[in-house]
Parts: sequence; structure tokens; C-alpha cells
Amino acid sequence: MNHPHPCPELPPNLTPEYLDHWFSKAQQSSYVAALQGRGGLTRRKAEYFVRLWAYLLLKQADLRQPLTQLTPTEDLVSCTHREAAELFYGQQERGSDRAAGMMIDQLVILGLLEKRFDGQTLCLRVRPLPELAISAQPSAPIQLYADDFNPRTDAIPVAGLIRQTYAMSADETTISVQRIARILRQWAIDYPPGLRVLRRSDNHNPVGVSVLYPTASESEHVFSRPPAKSFYLTSNVDIDPVKRAVPGDPNCVSIYIRAWMLDMPFLKRPYLCQFLEDTQQTLTKMQAEFPNLCDLYSPVIHPMYEEMRMVLGFQKTCEDHRPFYWVYLSLDRYVAIDIPAAIAKLKLGD
Repeated sequence: MNHPHPCPELPPNLTPEYLDHWFSKAQQSSYVAALQGRGGLTRRKAEYFVRLWAYLLLKQADLRQPLTQLTPTEDLVSCTHREAAELFYGQQERGSDRAAGMMIDQLVILGLLEKRFDGQTLCLRVRPLPELAISAQPSAPIQLYADDFNPRTDAIPVAGLIRQTYAMSADETTISVQRIARILRQWAIDYPPGLRVLRRSDNHNPVGVSVLYPTASESEHVFSRPPAKSFYLTSNVDIDPVKRAVPGDPNCVSIYIRAWMLDMPFLKRPYLCQFLEDTQQTLTKMQAEFPNLCDLYSPVIHPMYEEMRMVLGFQKTCEDHRPFYWVYLSLDRYVAIDIPAAIAKLKLGD
């Protein structure tokens, strides 16, 4: 009588706690950085996903040597919640089998994994990720250029970028890309110079946006309140709490930077420099329409921009320890900054 061939056992020490021996921390970090631009994927989720991905590959192929790159899994691979918990949390007390299962479900929702459960065994498969496909030829650096915001073609992709970047300040159950796009289109109609984008030269898609909002004097009180009370793009309030000033208004002295960001893969020194200099030029043009402009206010709500605010000279307006806070800089000082010299101090991956 023929017996079925037993499933191959894992290579020696190929258990979750030894994963770093089979797929190095440096290689993991490289994939995490590449995945950071994917919508809804925080750094922590990206780290968990990369570790799970490598583990599934190693387990599927019964490899006897370390991985050099990650590829989609060909078949469903069994993985218990206990294994996932050890991969994600190691010896940390905060991890649990249930938490690992919830994290897997989030990765499934994000389109990264396929999950099957037959009542006894949980099996996972990594979906193909086109953005991580390795090209046979090294690609040339992407060229970007600053441009006016086009409400017909830019609203949806820019709204997605804003939604992704500011997710930590948004009510994720109610705020939609369509709502943000609708607001951006209205602002572009009301005051076109206030919206600028940085777009790719090859496909003309926007990868960065700045929203500079001349603030009416009767709305300046918002800069003395917690920033969350002024949020509109990423909130569910029906009426904008900040009123825009009309060109020529001599009482308009403040610009509210309602958004300023680059998509994660383009958060590099040359692109930052290019867009910051375009913001300088935009503000100089706005001074011709609002002759008494002198103040710049911005809420800091994403940690990846905090260091940039500091090297540019923005200062906190209060010392309260809050997750979101206002920073201020004189407009005259900003337009006079030597941008390349200022951002040379930033710690970036380029």
C-alpha cells in the first residue's frame, strides 16, 4: 500500500523567531520602504506584512538558504495565528494570537493577502504587487515639474494622497476621497493660485500637492485653538470653519497651509527642494494680491514632516503636548530661505 509523501519539514531553525536569519533586517527594510507609498499601509503594517510574506515563501518552497528577494506565493500556505503572532510581536507583551488574526484581516482588506479557512486550517497567499515588480532594466530617475492644480484631472489622485497622509487625523469611517476631491475642486474654482501640484513628466500624474489658503481676518482666531478645530478636508463637518479672504483684502495677513505633502516614494531631497521653491514663488505671487500678507501657519499632523518644519524655521505657537499643533513662520523669512542649504540637514534616504 502506497502512503502519501509526507509534507517537507521546515529547514532547521526556520521558525518565526529565526526569520531574520533567513531574510535579513536590511532586506526587510528595503521592502517596507517600497511599500510605504501604498494607500492605507502604515509602516508598522508594512513591517508585519513583509515578515509574513518572507515566512510564507520560505515555508512554501522549503528553502535551504536565505531569501534574496520576495515574490508572490504560488499557492496557499498554512499559517496559524500563533505563528503570525510570533512573527509580528516576538516576545512583546502586546501581541496575541487574536491581535495577529485581526492584523491578517487588515492586510486582506488592503489587498495584500488572500485568506482561506476551512474551519481547521488557516491558509494565506500573497497577491501580486505590480509596484514591487523588479524591472529587467534599471529605470531612469523620474523627472517632476511643478504645475497648477487641474480640478478635472488631479482632484481624485490628490484627494487619495491627502486621505492617505492625513489618515491619522481623519474619521476613517466617514471621510471619503470623493468628499475631499469635491472640496478641492471648489477651492480651485474660488482661488486657483492657492493650489499647486508636483507632477511626473512621464504620465503627468500628481505626486505632491500644496494648498495655500489666504485667511480672512475674522477667521484668524482658529490659529489660537487646537488645529483639529480647523480641519475640514479630513473631517465630517458641513461648513468650513475657516473663511477665505478675497483678493485685494488689506486685512488679510495670514496663510493657512491646509495641505503640503509629497507621495512617500518621492520624499527625496531633489523633489522636496523643487516643491519648496515652487511654494516660495507661489507665495511671492500671492503677496501681489494680498499686500499685507506676513504670517504662515501650518498644523503638524504627520511625524515625517516635523523635521522639515524645524529646518525651515517654523516654530510651535504653544508648548502644549498635543498630537497636532500649530507652527508659525514669517512669510518674509520663508521666501528668503536658501532651500537647498536648509534641507541639506534633513535625514533622507537619498
